[in-house]
Amino acid sequence: MSRVEEITRESWIMSTFPEWGTWLNEEIEREVIAPGNVGMWWLGCTGLWIKTPDNCNITIDLWCGNGKRSHGNGKMQVGHQMANMCGARKMQPNLRAVPFVIDPFAIKKVDAVLATHYHQDHMSAEYAAHVIQSNMTTVDESGKEIPVPFIGPKKSVELWQKWGVPANRCIIVKPGDTIKMKDIEIIALDSFDRTCLVTTDSQGPDREELTGVCPTDMDDKAVNYLIKTPGGNIYHSGDSHYSIYFAKHGKDYDVDVAFGSYGENPVGMADKMTSCDILRMAEALQCKVVIPIHYDVWTNFMADVNEIKVLYEMKKDRLDYRFHPFFWEVGGKYIYPADKDKKAYHHQRGFEDCFEAPQNIPFRSCL
Repeated sequence: MSRVEEITRESWIMSTFPEWGTWLNEEIEREVIAPGNVGMWWLGCTGLWIKTPDNCNITIDLWCGNGKRSHGNGKMQVGHQMANMCGARKMQPNLRAVPFVIDPFAIKKVDAVLATHYHQDHMSAEYAAHVIQSNMTTVDESGKEIPVPFIGPKKSVELWQKWGVPANRCIIVKPGDTIKMKDIEIIALDSFDRTCLVTTDSQGPDREELTGVCPTDMDDKAVNYLIKTPGGNIYHSGDSHYSIYFAKHGKDYDVDVAFGSYGENPVGMADKMTSCDILRMAEALQCKVVIPIHYDVWTNFMADVNEIKVLYEMKKDRLDYRFHPFFWEVGGKYIYPADKDKKAYHHQRGFEDCFEAPQNIPFRSCL
């Protein structure tokens, strides 16, 4: 049988997906973090992998799904959080714009699975299934071996349990809670995700009526995290919008690297921080480095980080900024503080060993 006769849609999918295969899995496994540093990899959206010198590995918001795959009936669910926020009824054209850079089923070791909130692009049933099925373990603060925990706000834990994650594997956190393991400390902080605040349990016509109701359940729906590591303190803001309370977090905690969800909001929508908001967040948190994320993934929210760069250059001297932005790429590695002075990321370019082996060319003039 010829090759073209053997190829099917299924064989094509299996041979090309995930697009990066296990390249990044292998890179993270092989990376040895030097004392006094912390390693980070951007997994797309707000997904983050953190690795420490003591080989503590945690993920935050690792998600393995996609957006729209069909025009369907062209309508959004009437109870979707975006519909609740602005009253739109046309389908949101949010197609996934970046490849899958990590294979969740090839992950061999993780010490904790964290979620900032329960929206679909911040949690993964596939990843949860692999962690459970592979019987991964870690050690708690006292050094006792335990199953890998799932850590998040109440609504995230409810979703994990709905998927089949055992209750004894889940830890509900709210602002002020702390969890220690190996050489890190996880601190849950207030979230300012107002889109999450208008998320209802039902997305159908029977959705909860929010009009005139004072919300009191933000801490059940979403949290931000401060991860204390030997290399510095990492602030993950989840899908938070800008809040003046960032300044409180900046006064209460020493923040080295801060991540903010950035995007170009469509007219009638306020779901992501703008370029100005990212700079204001960094200033309020008193961080050393601010890294925009989330702008990469949705086609209808994609934004240009050069806007942040232009505003930063306009404001940095007048406002005496003590931080600088770092512009990352999905799948990229960032080591802090070793990379603290870098302003932009580029994937490894290769060919470092050029001209070290004999060439196979007719003449040097060919070059």
